[in-house]
Amino acid sequence: MNLAQLSRRHVLSLLAVGAGAGAVAACSGGTNGSGSGAADGRIRIAMLQPPRSGLNPLSDDAFKLSRWSTAETLIVLDADGNALPGLATEWVREDDTTWRFTVREGVTFHDGTALTAEQAAADLSFAAAYSTPPRILDGTDLTAVAEGNDVVITTSSPDPLVPQRLSSPQLAILAAAAYPADLSPDGPVDPKGHGTGPFVLTEVGGTATATLERYEDYWGEKAAAAGLDVSYVPDGAARGAALRTGEADVVEAVPVSQAATIDEALLREVPMPRTATLYLNTRSGAFADHALRAAARDAIDVAGLVTTMYEGHADVAAGLLGPALGWSAEQRAWGSEAWAGADGVAATGRAEGARAAGTVPAGTAITLGTYTDRPELAEIVVLIAQQLEAVGFTVTQDVREYAQIEADALAGAFDAFLLSRATVLDSGDPVAYMVSDFSSSGSFSLCFLQDDDVDAALAIAAGLEAGDERRAAIIEAEARILATDCAVPLLHERVLQGEATGVTGAERDPRERALITSATRLA
Repeated sequence: MNLAQLSRRHVLSLLAVGAGAGAVAACSGGTNGSGSGAADGRIRIAMLQPPRSGLNPLSDDAFKLSRWSTAETLIVLDADGNALPGLATEWVREDDTTWRFTVREGVTFHDGTALTAEQAAADLSFAAAYSTPPRILDGTDLTAVAEGNDVVITTSSPDPLVPQRLSSPQLAILAAAAYPADLSPDGPVDPKGHGTGPFVLTEVGGTATATLERYEDYWGEKAAAAGLDVSYVPDGAARGAALRTGEADVVEAVPVSQAATIDEALLREVPMPRTATLYLNTRSGAFADHALRAAARDAIDVAGLVTTMYEGHADVAAGLLGPALGWSAEQRAWGSEAWAGADGVAATGRAEGARAAGTVPAGTAITLGTYTDRPELAEIVVLIAQQLEAVGFTVTQDVREYAQIEADALAGAFDAFLLSRATVLDSGDPVAYMVSDFSSSGSFSLCFLQDDDVDAALAIAAGLEAGDERRAAIIEAEARILATDCAVPLLHERVLQGEATGVTGAERDPRERALITSATRLA
């Protein structure tokens, strides 16, 4: 780190207290009153991003509902991605395309109505027919019907990961009143008071706050905490200040730049299945030329970014998948041998498949975007721009809040977009992420890749049962994606989660779907 960068970090740290004043006020508001969390058994949470879709559970807002333990799914996953009972107690695969799930008895929704197989099937059918279906259903034609106390799931083609799909927070089971009366496929879905979890969502303060209360009739272990008071605090310095001053009890994603200002006993480092990746637009502009994509790839000093901007709290990217998926490195080591029998094509590997960089013509202009919600990205993009300019690109930077920039990124307004991306998404398996981001039909394709080899590799991986053969196929698909240079993986993140003194039982979940549970409490 050079002197100028060190000085900048010092300035950011010194300004953190002032920058956090607004967030501290927000965290101490709600039903608690200032600083009353420990006194009344309520937990104050400072979250990274505000809702994008009014807490619609069919959007990414579902992960907030899951982290607050207010909305639940038929299936849950363990740390290794294995399927476990949730609102379904057991299941069986009847044939290649049919699964039967038995719904848990004695469960009530927060509005007092009973959970039934009919309601579970209706929820899943609504999600599958929604105008923008949950991304976990990308490429999946799913139908659900009730038979007695069972939900029978049928897919149009064999799908070995149906249980894992049903664990997605975007497929949470809600009461009938949560859905539009006419079941319009683009109508709003309201989770307020309609979930099944140990906490009831009682107040929604737009993009500022949310309030939850303990649900006394919960089917499982009752919540230890009396309730949750949530504030959305996009500013990283403000979240750090809220933790440091004791105005928040649990804080999402404390920025690395704030770590030195906070008692290390309040921070928990969690390796994440999340990779900071530079997506290059292959559809139009400079990066439609593969040689120029390779030039951008080679221009970036990834190790320098990790050392300078993350201060060791990240890992240089080995590929799209990082150390939080413990099997990925092992599979890369023997993937070629394991893969050879799948379609007769050995793994290409990045070294063999990499394209040589081309010379950047003078005046080659590109627009580079990222978002401010993760402060490290906004800082990294400055260095990336400098490195790209050093090899001949003319770079225009566009940095905004994520809610303001996502639509432009998905529309192809950028030549390059720096994104922090979860690589296992909802199913605990990276195939869904790869299909979403890199297949020709992907719903979150920032690089607009159209590649038959990649599509074929992803199709094979998606059809295999969970286990070593599937994992080898995933590594082959990763190699074929990287060979296109549509994406430049930079680093695998670790997240600093803030937990105030006295907080116990907060989940440190690499998949970012659990945070507060029935066991979470303030001493």
